[in-house]
Amino acid sequence: MEIYIVSDFNIELLGRYVEADASLPKCRAVTAPYGQVIQSLNHQPAISSGNFGLVWTRPEGVISEFAKIDGGEKVDPERLFNEVADFAEQLKRSAEKYKVLFVASWVRSAKERGLGMLDWTKDGHAYLLAKMNVLLADAIRSVSNIYLLDAAQWIEMAQPNARDPKYWFAMKTPFTEGVFQSAARDIKAAIRANIGLSRKVIAVDLDDTLWGGIVGDDGWENLNLGGHDHIGEAYVEFQKALKTLTHRGIQVVLVSKNDETTALTAIDSHPEMILRRKDIAGWRINWMDKAQNIVELAEELNLGLQSFVYIDDNPAERGRVREALPDVLVPEWPKLPTRYAEALRLLDCFDQPAITEEDRSRTQMYVEERDRKRSSVNFLSADEWLESLDIQVTIAPVTNSNIKRTVQLLNKTNQMNLSGRRLVEKELGDWIAAKAGREMYALSVADRFGDLGLTGIISWEQQGQALAIADFVLSCRAMGRKVENTMLHLAWDAARKTQTKAIVAHAIPTTRNGPCLEFWRHSGFNEPASNVFQWNSDSAYPKPDCVSIKIDQAPRASHA
Repeated sequence: MEIYIVSDFNIELLGRYVEADASLPKCRAVTAPYGQVIQSLNHQPAISSGNFGLVWTRPEGVISEFAKIDGGEKVDPERLFNEVADFAEQLKRSAEKYKVLFVASWVRSAKERGLGMLDWTKDGHAYLLAKMNVLLADAIRSVSNIYLLDAAQWIEMAQPNARDPKYWFAMKTPFTEGVFQSAARDIKAAIRANIGLSRKVIAVDLDDTLWGGIVGDDGWENLNLGGHDHIGEAYVEFQKALKTLTHRGIQVVLVSKNDETTALTAIDSHPEMILRRKDIAGWRINWMDKAQNIVELAEELNLGLQSFVYIDDNPAERGRVREALPDVLVPEWPKLPTRYAEALRLLDCFDQPAITEEDRSRTQMYVEERDRKRSSVNFLSADEWLESLDIQVTIAPVTNSNIKRTVQLLNKTNQMNLSGRRLVEKELGDWIAAKAGREMYALSVADRFGDLGLTGIISWEQQGQALAIADFVLSCRAMGRKVENTMLHLAWDAARKTQTKAIVAHAIPTTRNGPCLEFWRHSGFNEPASNVFQWNSDSAYPKPDCVSIKIDQAPRASHA
């Protein structure tokens, strides 16, 4: 993975911190000559296409009208904002060279008071800089592979010494090393988010983590939670921070050594609880090993351990999970409950390139899934249970309205994923449009318990007399309900309509897509060579009886 860094100041320190950062993915940084921003943006970078770019500039370094402020001159707002628009257009053209282009927001490059009490008037430094950032953000919003990163946070994290004049005089860099360290961490988090390495689940202990006290000893009525105690208020604030994550599509699960009935009674009954059962995707509340409980929750949610973060006030329990499950992220945790919410909010492992409406309702989907599984005990066979679900699959072409969720599903799904390929929004739109005969469809699944949302992707292209499946992706939430077979029925129907003789799928084994390979090997397709699957289109591939299909036609995706 490579990142090309363009700046109007000496940015080599940032490149070093990006390369030294131990978190995945490992990155090589290439820095353009400082002070040559426009030249560097206009010319092809010295790295391969499909990698990342970063543009970090001082506002006075690239917007000549803004530079007048340093000399105390009056600024012409119209000219200033036209320069911002021109710079945004330059960034939009440059973004075509990259998988994703990150742009650092403009901040003051030196400590100064500006105009003091007048700094937020229309001629003030603070007002003009804020408006420039908003104009820049609005101008680049139409390009799906540009993200504006908040450089003000990097400054804040490096306080109290984010700026030091000697750095400018000695190295022509306006910031101290702490700023570049913060920036490197933030950039790596943004890269992970765009290649599908974000975490999806946060597993939390109960006693002295979610609330104060031991519920089994103290009783739920005597837990330290809320009230007029500052520690109790801190636990409430921590729960609020957790609930905020659920609105971004992050699942909260509970892992606790406790009596289940006692703990659930506390969750249901305590008046200061923010998290209730409807906010919790699953739990393991027992006296078993917590590492084993996390493994079981991962299986229940059909997610890999690399999706999990584990939080516990007990360092011994953290150490046990960290050693037993190296794929689980176990952050060090503050000793003081007053720091819990802050520590959670500073975690960068949950960053996402987009937040969809389905993300906001994902916890409800997991709760509905619990109800589905409980209902299965009433049936003698799996087929009877599937028939009872009234499964409906809605098929729609990938469009501008669903492409963000499609990209998210493509990049985050590991187990039922034929090729494991990762694409950002622009790359996916370009792939669809690049060749006649390419089609990509998004599948939404619903049943009598609720709507699972957009959970499947299938794409194909004509290759001579074969219909070659490029993507075959299904969320873990919908696995095992014959949706996989329905997707193959759709491919056969497309081959039949185009009079294509065969359907071909080339599986690319990864460390995580074993369930996908297992499905294909039991799908009825022939396997003439290892991980190559074929079907003769003259033979029908039937739709499962338990599934009904609805076709939703819409214009296909288009991207600038």
